[in-house]
Amino acid sequence: MIETPRFTSADRVLVTGAGGFIGSHLTEALANAGANVCALVHYNSRNDWGNLEDLDKELLRSIKVVSGDVRDSYLVRSLVRDRTIIFHLAALIAIPYSYSAPASYIATNVEGTLNVLQGALDSKIERVVHTSTSEVYGTARYVPIDEAHPLQAQSPYSASKIASDKLAESFYASFNLPIVTVRPFNTFGPRQSARAVIPTIAIQALEGQRVRLGSLAPVRDLNFVTNTVEGMILASKSERAIGQVINLGSGVGVTIEELANKIFAQLGVNSEIVTDSERLRPEKSEVMELIASATRAEQLLDWKPRVSLEEGLTCTLDWIRSHLGQYKAGLYNV
Repeated sequence: MIETPRFTSADRVLVTGAGGFIGSHLTEALANAGANVCALVHYNSRNDWGNLEDLDKELLRSIKVVSGDVRDSYLVRSLVRDRTIIFHLAALIAIPYSYSAPASYIATNVEGTLNVLQGALDSKIERVVHTSTSEVYGTARYVPIDEAHPLQAQSPYSASKIASDKLAESFYASFNLPIVTVRPFNTFGPRQSARAVIPTIAIQALEGQRVRLGSLAPVRDLNFVTNTVEGMILASKSERAIGQVINLGSGVGVTIEELANKIFAQLGVNSEIVTDSERLRPEKSEVMELIASATRAEQLLDWKPRVSLEEGLTCTLDWIRSHLGQYKAGLYNV
């Protein structure tokens, strides 16, 4: 039985990328667990805090929210100065956009990570939890994929994440920075944008459209967001995890076509799937199979996913139904 760690006000936590999908759930969980949380969200002129806007207002008042950018080393240095734990999630993550704007991915994902690592080192941070992605593995050479699997850059996004992972590894090896790299496989849940596959399928189906998708053959290991967050929190407390890369996944694969049919069944619709050529990745860039081996997570963190794909889908689809108006019609990019 997993016991989620408790925090106190002495646990001064910084979450970068707190306005994002996983970041907002992590920030919420940390605040509920008693941590003193500083949440860095990407600056915009609307003073929009992203997915943090959906948090309970009373809880949100207990969180220090700062608007800024991890690309600014001066800002990062000032934020980490009085913190004890850093969860680094800030990143550009949309794979299609990385084909047209690769320099932006280097600036945010690589240089931004360097700023966080250098700031953490200078401030003698007790723990850094660096967030990777299963995309760094590319198409599986074997399954399930363990942490020894070769890294393959099949998109500019994955290349930038490989670089940031290696920077994290180097700061542990060179400076003994107490860092853990967690590598979530495909995380899903409430608040996820239409950029991701489950919302894009569900939104189109709920609006009575034909469901336009790219390739239906890729296999993904889908993990509900609370499972991922729990693994990240456990990684921040485990001494045995320091210096390690740890997969967070279910070990169960599903094709995009199978996933779509599961969603249709839960929604009670009979939607038609149409292959959209604009949604197809370049042939050599498509990652065909991602299924995790989470043996190391179980051994080092005593972690296993608690919420199944079916249970997570029910929760996620209920949330999408009740927030359908938040999505921009027609903008569904997998």
